[in-house]
Amino acid sequence: MRRSQKAEEIGTILDELYPEQPIPLDHSDPYTLLVAVMLSAQTTDKKVNEVTPDLFAKADTPQKMANLGVEEIHDLIRQIGLAPTKAKNLKRMAEQIVEDGGPVRPDWEFLESLAGVGHKTASVVMAQAFGISAFPVDTHIHRLAARWGLSNGSNVVKTERDLKSVFPEDTWNRRHLQIIYFGREHCPALRHDLEQCLICSWAATKKRKREELST
Repeated sequence: MRRSQKAEEIGTILDELYPEQPIPLDHSDPYTLLVAVMLSAQTTDKKVNEVTPDLFAKADTPQKMANLGVEEIHDLIRQIGLAPTKAKNLKRMAEQIVEDGGPVRPDWEFLESLAGVGHKTASVVMAQAFGISAFPVDTHIHRLAARWGLSNGSNVVKTERDLKSVFPEDTWNRRHLQIIYFGREHCPALRHDLEQCLICSWAATKKRKREELST
């Protein structure tokens, strides 16, 4: 089966399972989404959503965040993984937005120039805050793209390129969320029976199934 055919069938299954795709990170605007995504690195969305209400009560705008000290930001997010680094990045990111003269704007170069903001974080904000076609690749998506034979899994840059080539552009923004949900609910990284999986059972190669069975 060609990758494009496989992607089409996977898309049909994902649309049936997840006709709605709520964004798992609580936010109220592009800026608070940006902050939440920055905090989510190596941390669960659940934990981020537990921390952000107190953070946003103090700093729900770039100006308010820029006015806080790094130590105060750290105290508000201390339960989050990599909190010291993230606190520094949040303050500097907010200062950069203020220096830019306004709110978070849908510009790739601008977003990726912000402290602590890489391509994946910028992609989430572009897709989910501004509706601009993007295909953010997190660990779930990178893992499942390789497991399903849609990419060889060599690196996230190649995975993103491969997924963009097999899924129609008008599906990217929902597809990346659907794959995340599927990974969490049906296709875990460990102790997963590929033969019983709704997608892996037919999308994964025999070689892949053997490899995972032996680990």
